[in-house]
Amino acid sequence: MDLFDIRREYNQGGLRRKDLPENPVEFFEHWLKQAIDAGLPDPTAMTVATVDEDGQPFQRIVLLKHVDNDGFVFYTNLGSRKAKQLAHNAKISLHFPWHTLERQVHITGTAEKLGKLEVMKYFLSRPKESQLAAWASHQSERLSARSALEGKYMELKKQFEKGEVPVPTFWGGFRVKISSMEFWQGGEHRLHDRFIYQDEDHGKWEIERLAP
Repeated sequence: MDLFDIRREYNQGGLRRKDLPENPVEFFEHWLKQAIDAGLPDPTAMTVATVDEDGQPFQRIVLLKHVDNDGFVFYTNLGSRKAKQLAHNAKISLHFPWHTLERQVHITGTAEKLGKLEVMKYFLSRPKESQLAAWASHQSERLSARSALEGKYMELKKQFEKGEVPVPTFWGGFRVKISSMEFWQGGEHRLHDRFIYQDEDHGKWEIERLAP
């Protein structure tokens, strides 16, 4: 397979400093709304990058569940590989690849575990099937066969057929406190527009243009 000639031009529009508000979360929400309105598949999907004790990076895709000035929120099994790695090293990177709009957003920061009340509120809002799946899966652990996972799910479905599904003690979430946020807009002839916000003083942002 020859990959050398696979390329395309980016020509949907540029990004200028005058377009940027002083708060990066405000601009992220603006771009996210445009991604949703454009009908992009999984507009809240983001790559989450963590590092293990040996310095080996890992990436996986999860869904953003809330964003505000306090950070970006996602939920996961606390026994998962990502959660264990964050317990060792709380530094984290997020990436939103909105290819159709020729945009990317990259966030760096520190992950903090959510409180029990916030976790419970979200868990109880999930469809029952998703609640059962959280109980059935010991995330990142080895499975002998898919049938073992499906069997556990059906067992739980029968067990909680008429009652509420309790919040698992091993299930929770993280809030990513933002250190930097970069916005990338594709440009013609590979002259892309990149701007990075960096937290200089607890919410006071420095904005700089980066070379593509």
